[in-house]
Amino acid sequence: MQKILIIEDDKNIAKLIRYNLEKAGYECLGAITGEEGFELLNRALVNLIILDVMLPQMDGFEVCRSLRQDERLKHIPVIMLTARGEEVDRIVGLELGADDYMVKPFSPRELALRVKAVLRRGKTAPAQKENLAVGDVTIDIEKHQVRAGEKAIDLTAMEFKLLVVMMERPGRVQTRERLLADVWDIHADVSTRTVDTHIKRLREKLGRPGKAIETVIGIGYRFKAEDDET
Repeated sequence: MQKILIIEDDKNIAKLIRYNLEKAGYECLGAITGEEGFELLNRALVNLIILDVMLPQMDGFEVCRSLRQDERLKHIPVIMLTARGEEVDRIVGLELGADDYMVKPFSPRELALRVKAVLRRGKTAPAQKENLAVGDVTIDIEKHQVRAGEKAIDLTAMEFKLLVVMMERPGRVQTRERLLADVWDIHADVSTRTVDTHIKRLREKLGRPGKAIETVIGIGYRFKAEDDET
């Protein structure tokens, strides 16, 4: 049985999350502070962490940053859950390495679907054998390394997967719904802001080569092929 750690200081919300996830077949552990969460992680292995941002003492952003800097814990998927829905908060959470971000009030069913999708991604990641190179951007799949020109680019796991999917289909328009399905493995009717946030961060991190990720108004995005005429 897969084990999920819920770090949430609101007892009613934590109880709601636990009830729905246990109903979906997961085993749940609970903590009300970041410090308590790390104590539990020292004693138990978990498959995923649901992390509230507005925690006492150490907030969720700091917890996420600490998780991603810990060699033993950095590969555990994190879904951030918060009442703060501003774009800057979503960007900060995703930049720190969160795998997904949900805003309260949330649908327990949608949360369960996102948990399932994040866990499934870890099991079914495609085993690409060849490196990718389009324009000034190159990807070493095996080493999980990206370069924009001569510069090494540090990407989160989801940014990396999104870039791989886009570069595998140069010149082809990808709708937000298609990217949600292929990158996040989410087929439910959920917000597409996650795609837009990740695309924005990819462009910023890649710098000038990031301009190759083009917006197709009203449809989605495409990675410009080298022989495209613009």
